Amino acid sequence: MIVVIFVKKIIFEIIKLYYPQRIKRQAKSYAGKIYVGGKSFVNSNTELGNNVSFNGMGITGQGRVVIGDNFHSGPGCQIITSFHNYEGEAIPYDNTFIDKAVIIGDNVWIGNSVIILGGVTIGEGVIIQAGSVVCKDIPPYAIAGGHPAIPFKYRDMDHYEKLKKEGRFH
Repeated sequence: MIVVIFVKKIIFEIIKLYYPQRIKRQAKSYAGKIYVGGKSFVNSNTELGNNVSFNGMGITGQGRVVIGDNFHSGPGCQIITSFHNYEGEAIPYDNTFIDKAVIIGDNVWIGNSVIILGGVTIGEGVIIQAGSVVCKDIPPYAIAGGHPAIPFKYRDMDHYEKLKKEGRFH
């Protein structure tokens, strides 16, 4: 039992060292600190802000992805930026792809197993509920969830601005 715990700790330490470096090599740019707590990858058109935390994020396709500062994702999340062209030269789709960008503002928290589809903007301070599918824009400070994800509540702006002014970022 002690050996298993020791091996798990070694594997976790390797992940903490390896994955952030891999993300930095794969990304188009990054502004600072990156934490990776689970298997994650990005596309070559990904631009990362400072204090980005992935706990199992997959960014696929060739579309541009911009992630702001103080971003946090739970495990099992995906951002999909390329889609088969169903209006092309074959049915159900042809060999071409349509690329769409994803823009994510500062201080965004994405819950476990969230899927974000290309062509959306997620505003500053947004929280996305676990298991949601984001296929439409989410306005700043919204708390959203569902299939498709829609806002069902908004942050307390006085509290949010106070914490932001004090620089209290996780």
